[in-house]
Amino acid sequence: MSPKLCIVADAHIYAAGDAFSHIPGHRTELHILEHGEITRQALQHADVLITRSSTRVNADLLSGTPVRFAATATIGDDHYDKDYLAAQGIAFANAAGSSTNSVIEYMLTVLLELHVRDIISLPQITLGIIGAGRIGGRLQHICQSLGMRVLVNDPPRARAETDGNFYALDELLERCDVLALHTPLNRTGRDATIHLLNRDTLRRFRGRVVINAARGACIDNQALFDWLSCNPRHHAVLDCWEHEPQPAPALIAHPRMLLATPHIAGHSLDGKAANTWYVYRALCRWLGTEPQWNVCDSLPVATEIRDIHCTDDVWHNLHQAATALYPIARDHAFMQSLAAQRGAQLAAAFNHYRRHYPVRRAWSQQGIQFTQADERTLMLARTIGMKIV
Repeated sequence: MSPKLCIVADAHIYAAGDAFSHIPGHRTELHILEHGEITRQALQHADVLITRSSTRVNADLLSGTPVRFAATATIGDDHYDKDYLAAQGIAFANAAGSSTNSVIEYMLTVLLELHVRDIISLPQITLGIIGAGRIGGRLQHICQSLGMRVLVNDPPRARAETDGNFYALDELLERCDVLALHTPLNRTGRDATIHLLNRDTLRRFRGRVVINAARGACIDNQALFDWLSCNPRHHAVLDCWEHEPQPAPALIAHPRMLLATPHIAGHSLDGKAANTWYVYRALCRWLGTEPQWNVCDSLPVATEIRDIHCTDDVWHNLHQAATALYPIARDHAFMQSLAAQRGAQLAAAFNHYRRHYPVRRAWSQQGIQFTQADERTLMLARTIGMKIV
């Protein structure tokens, strides 16, 4: 008889029922629970726990339970006590890399939005990328292909790669127009990133724009508020916030907070599906079984074609296409609506929007039709991953 496998999964993991209800070679018992229902008591018979970022997985949750495999269907994993898991022999997995393309699309939309607002002029900027992992490294390649100058800061890679072209943070602060954070949140150690941008580093930054699509506490949010307030040339774009799901309303509403979004950079439907796919494969590897569920079967076919009427301004054309595919103004408007709320009400609205996020498809899946486009527009659209029909 096949061994029994009891799985507890967060209800807001994309296609959790399809992915985890039938694990090859096992009699699978799946319990899909809301975040608040994932308690130690609920795990008394669980072999496997699969969460999102709202659940802190540590000794308080797992002590005395039979859980032997725990995974988060998210890129970030600082809500997991990995030292505790290792000490208890509990296998761990995350979905690092699954939402890379979604975050890249978010970042490119942001840069194009800044251009059409005359905050920057593409491609004549120097972009500083802090953290050159899957996302930062991919963003570097694309932005260089678009003609931007890109300086990258990544101390762990700089130490490991003697032939790498990396820069000290001080050089980015001195030479870059825009800073983009793509680091994990490391609270301790040589490469700690908590409050990496703080009063001192922001004071020394000579550029105009700070973008955070990494982790909220990588920037001291009060220091950022003060930096925005001290100079009308200073601007920010935040997808990640300190104290989520209760970001500071004053920072959300700051007049130079150009774009505020509720930690959804990686939340395209395709990105969320990939989150599940990465964790499903990790579980199958741990069990020593071949995956049978195909994530592509869970995704609807994107049939709508967006028609873009081109001008002689290449960057304007790309902006029209990007915001047709991803209407970032919608997410910003939602965040602005939170500025009047406080406490539990704010947190509930923040979480509800993320859990019921409007469908947003990957650029590679949603067709774009350019009317009277020149060759450069078409070339750059393909460079940034758009599907031209």
